[in-house]
Amino acid sequence: MEPKKETIIISLGGSLVVPNEIDLGFLKNFKHTLQKYFDTKQFFVSVGGGKTARVYQKALLEFGAKSNDRDWMGISLTKLNAEIVRQVFTGYCYPKIITDPTKKIKANKSVLIGAGYKPGWSTDYVSVLIAKTYGIDTIINLTNVDYVYDKNPIQSPDAKPLKEIDWKSFKGIVGDKWIPGLSMPFDPRATKIAEKLKLRVVSINGKHLDRLEDFLNNKQFIGSVIK
Repeated sequence: MEPKKETIIISLGGSLVVPNEIDLGFLKNFKHTLQKYFDTKQFFVSVGGGKTARVYQKALLEFGAKSNDRDWMGISLTKLNAEIVRQVFTGYCYPKIITDPTKKIKANKSVLIGAGYKPGWSTDYVSVLIAKTYGIDTIINLTNVDYVYDKNPIQSPDAKPLKEIDWKSFKGIVGDKWIPGLSMPFDPRATKIAEKLKLRVVSINGKHLDRLEDFLNNKQFIGSVIK
């Protein structure tokens, strides 16, 4: 009997998949990185809508679309992005995109791909619910910045990187309000549940996949830990 594999949850930012157009180089490197661990680990990758989703949601807002409708648009984009990632892992991947994080899937494939589920539920929120459903205590949040910061580094040049932060302090940074297309280090609603479940969220810049490997190899890595 084969030893049970460790399940790793990765919340994959949509802006890594489609920064402006589909980043084929990133996707190939992402596949190559995860393949190194297929003998010992199973990966549950929850894919976000990213910049593309926000562009569509902003357009809907201009025409007076309600929050619920803008969320559904974002969910549609997560499914498109997730389908791209699923195709990348053809042969290694569960054949369907998983959209219900509360339903446990029994699969021996090395990769399972998830997308958005309901209005008001970000990819981060879905990842937290996956962790709850599968009894996993760590989520890797692959984003496009090096660290979690004490404020938005794009708007504030004096923003300080936080290599480690507790959930109580982190809530003071992200607040408690969810808005469709919100760009935060981790969704405020997901943050509340993650704190209750005592999860650990590891934030790593996905543009540097060697940092992800460092974490998976239990080495020192560049990134932030929220716990």
